This record gives sequence, structure tokens and C-alpha cells, in this order.
Amino acid sequence: MTLQGPLAVEAAAAALWRGTTRGAGLVARRRVHQPRDLTGRRLHFADGTSAVVYRETRLERPAPSQPTVLVVGFRLRLVRGHGHAVVRPASELTTPVFIGFPGFATKLWLAHDGHGRYRGVYEWDGAGPAEDYARTLWRLLALVSVPGSVGYHVLPDVTRDVALDFPTAGPPAWWRPVLAPAL
Repeated sequence: MTLQGPLAVEAAAAALWRGTTRGAGLVARRRVHQPRDLTGRRLHFADGTSAVVYRETRLERPAPSQPTVLVVGFRLRLVRGHGHAVVRPASELTTPVFIGFPGFATKLWLAHDGHGRYRGVYEWDGAGPAEDYARTLWRLLALVSVPGSVGYHVLPDVTRDVALDFPTAGPPAWWRPVLAPAL
């Protein structure tokens, strides 16, 4: 299913407008929460990298009927060293953009890994809406990311918690969660 490419500029702009408008309304109605349960948890990935969760965003809504995990990754252009400290507060401003997209349920914000890659681990209601969002987001991320660094992967029929706590075997990919290595 993963098409791995951005939407056309016009389609992405229209989707961003709709999502942001709806998202602003959700914020105004106090339907967006930032639980701290997973803040500080280190997530490991099959490519040998790991990153720490620095924020969770959760929309007050019924549980997804078609749970889908979406993992988005990118490397920001011109962000090195202490510049990473600016990313966290700045990322808060993007909340209304994504929460208004159809099917959004939760997002884990991950700090950059050892390669400077940022990840977002989302739970979505439906693989199609997750794919639509990822392709829209790609268009926006391409403006601020290292060329060729934006990517995503959709994992249908699994909740975020199951994907993180009981990962399945597979390729050594940047998007595939794995259990913490034994010490």
C-alpha cells in the first residue's frame, strides 16, 4: 500500500488547510491532551537506532475501529548540535496541523536518533487515512528536511501499543519497532 511520495502541491495544500482548520477547533474545544505516561521512554528500531519519546499528543475520541500504526521519519536540514533543542518547542506549533486529519488518534514525538533522524509514531484509524496524511505531511517536511530523508511506513491492523510492546520480526528497517536489546 505504501506509495512513498508526496501528494501534488495543490492537493497537499488543500488537505493541510482542512486539517489545520479542524485541528484548531479541536484545540479550542480542549479535545487534545498530552499525557506524560510514555515521555522519556526509549524506543528501539530494527536498524539499530533508538530515540526517546519527548511528547505524546492524544485526541479525545473513540478507540480506532481499524487501528493502524504510521511511522514517519525525516532529518531536518541545517539542524545540528544545540539546534536540536529548538525543535521540541517549535514542534508544538504543528499540533493543530495533524490532529485535524481524519482518523488521527495519537502521536509519539521522538527526539533525533544517532543519525539525526526524527520520527513520529502515530496511531490512526484506517490505513488509507494514515497514508493520505503521510503523503500530505511529506510535502510539508520536504521544505525543511534533508533531500531524500523523508519516509514513512504504514502498519495496518495493529495498535501502537502492540506494535511497540510486541513487535514482529522483519527487515532491519528504520521504521520497524523492536524490543530493547538485552544488556
